[in-house]
Amino acid sequence: MASSSLLVHRVCYIALFFTFCFAADPFVNFELEYSYITASPLGVPQQVVAVNGKFPGPILNVTTSYNVVVDVKNKLDEALLVTWSGIQMRRTSWQDGVLGTNCPIPKGGWNFTYQFQVKDQIGSFFYAPSVNMQRAAGGFGSFIVTNRNIIPIPFSPPDGDIVIIIGDWYTRSHKTLRKDLDDGKQLGMPDGVLINGKGPYRYNTTLVPDGIDHETINVDPGKTYRVRVHNVGVSTCLNFRIQNHNLLLVETEGYYTSQQNYTSVDIHVGQSYTFLVTMDQNASSDYYIVASSRFVNQTIWQKVTGVGILHYSNSKGKAAGSLPDPPNDVYDTSYALNQAMSIRQNVSASGARPNPQGSFHYGQINVTDFYLLKSVPPVSIDGKLRATFNGISFKNPVTPIRLADLYYVKGDYKLDFPTKPMNRPPKVDTSIINATYKGFIEIVLQNNDTVVQSFHMDGYSFFVVGMGFGEWTENNRGSYNRWDAISRSTTQVFPGGWTAVLVSLDNVGVWNLRAENLDRWYLGQETYMRIINPEDHSNKTEMPVPDNALYCGALASMQKQQKVSSATTLFGSSELFFTLLLVLSAVISLVS
Repeated sequence: MASSSLLVHRVCYIALFFTFCFAADPFVNFELEYSYITASPLGVPQQVVAVNGKFPGPILNVTTSYNVVVDVKNKLDEALLVTWSGIQMRRTSWQDGVLGTNCPIPKGGWNFTYQFQVKDQIGSFFYAPSVNMQRAAGGFGSFIVTNRNIIPIPFSPPDGDIVIIIGDWYTRSHKTLRKDLDDGKQLGMPDGVLINGKGPYRYNTTLVPDGIDHETINVDPGKTYRVRVHNVGVSTCLNFRIQNHNLLLVETEGYYTSQQNYTSVDIHVGQSYTFLVTMDQNASSDYYIVASSRFVNQTIWQKVTGVGILHYSNSKGKAAGSLPDPPNDVYDTSYALNQAMSIRQNVSASGARPNPQGSFHYGQINVTDFYLLKSVPPVSIDGKLRATFNGISFKNPVTPIRLADLYYVKGDYKLDFPTKPMNRPPKVDTSIINATYKGFIEIVLQNNDTVVQSFHMDGYSFFVVGMGFGEWTENNRGSYNRWDAISRSTTQVFPGGWTAVLVSLDNVGVWNLRAENLDRWYLGQETYMRIINPEDHSNKTEMPVPDNALYCGALASMQKQQKVSSATTLFGSSELFFTLLLVLSAVISLVS
């Protein structure tokens, strides 16, 4: 695969010859095979979801505006979809990888080739399975979008790049976790926290049994590293810190931040951060890397702590002693809220284009649509435990929404999602938001649940303009940050509190809004925004349905049995495909 990736870079300017590429931008190809392997991250052998035989999966590194082709092969024993958290999929929700927009990749070795452009994006993201709670078993990896060389970054180039994937972890399989939820049970306390798929360093012989493999990150003294951290866990907010080292925050989910030093940062489920960390210590010993649970009883949750090792090349010994302290009070949501609101956008830095990120004055735009999405603890609906927004627990339609539109499948979904909580019993429904193309929407997330929640929006980034406690009222708008609020795709909502976001709806398609906490998501705490350009009679603002689209539900008869991978179907064979690229490259070289 590495040689194929190198090859497509060399022939970047011939992308216009192929239907899966956009304009003449470069493109890059990846192959991801999803399968089960046996691993023991917490010392207990269990089945995990591997990508190309690895847990976590490989890092996918691309460049701004590249066309990305990812051939996914499903060797699991159940259907699969892969979603790309934070990648906006401009004009092509067909590639988003969630059940409302894609038919799942069937089991039994089926392929699906994702084809999308990372249009005008930079930053740190991740990919992961989106169905059947498979992310609780793995299948995730880092997805990095680097700047084009002509666009300066707002800090000195680092000496290296480090990816750290953290998350709470259960030794029960994702299928067992699913069954527990189906049976009306809570998931309970996780069995631990993993760092890059490995369990904790044995910093405490009582809490950590012997024989667990831990993560070690090797660094050189005096160098500065770009450290990208993703929380891909099930439901636990984690406080991330590196003993005796400052974390200079520079980017989150595709946007550069005002540069501030932190000793630790709360990273909620689904969130990604980039820090610059300078190796400025004397290396008298190794240093702890810690990801510990937040907003829970630490007496009970002591073992839910991830610990890795930062190893200087001139280290004089192993790390020993107590872990670096977390914030003073694990229940202190005021501290956490203040930290969250201290994360501001760097409005003078260029993002993916050579213009300041702050040139879009979102605070001066009139709001055209308003939604108050309220969540409460899971409730019983028709004898089943369900989670809701505004009293509606979402049931995925049998036919993905946009396919239903294209082929006139009636009754697949409803465009009647309420703008605020309704005074009626909760229900299971396929109600979605009928959003306005090029509208400017305000969404207030009211969390009346008992746990911290993460809220995610596909297809967009939103401005996190406000957070607070209690019930949101219109008077809270006076506290909104209307100048340099961070733009991101995943935000936290504290229990008994609210978070307000603003977003410009300029990306046509059908886009998922969800709780990123896997238990709440699985139980139905999600919906979709349907954004269609009513004036687009020639279908120029949305990409057409891809030739390799999968069909299911009312359209299942349209799906042909797959004999070879999608990538092979497009060109006959990968060898022929790359031969054609070489020939075309040579021809263009001769005439240029």
